[in-house]
Amino acid sequence: MSLHVKKGDTVVLLTGKYKDKFTKPGVRRTGKVVQVSPKEGKVIVEGINKVKKHVKPKRMGEPGGIIDAEAPIYACKVQVVCPKCDKPTRVGHSFKEVKGETKKVRICKKCGANL
Repeated sequence: MSLHVKKGDTVVLLTGKYKDKFTKPGVRRTGKVVQVSPKEGKVIVEGINKVKKHVKPKRMGEPGGIIDAEAPIYACKVQVVCPKCDKPTRVGHSFKEVKGETKKVRICKKCGANL
C-alpha cells in the first residue's frame, strides 16, 4: 500500500482531537513528517499527537523517567502543504523526462509545482 505522504513532507492536520487543542480557531497545525508506515497507513508528524512515555532504566546507572514522544496518526488525517503556493493540496502524479528516462514525480494539484 502506498501513501500520498513521504518522509520530510510538510503536512497540515485536517481532523482529530489534536487539531485545535493548542492553536487559535481557524489556524491549522502543521508539522514535518518524521516517519511513514505504509503497512499500517500511519505517519509520525513532528510536534503533533504528543504522548508521555514512562521508561524504565535498562541498566544500572541509566536514568529512567517520563519522555515526550510523538504517536502515529492515520495518513488520511493529514494533507501535504505545497512549498510553492504554501497551501494544503492533493497530490497528483505526472511523468517527466530526465536524461532519457521517464520518471514519475509528485505534483501539486493547485499550482502544478513539484513536491
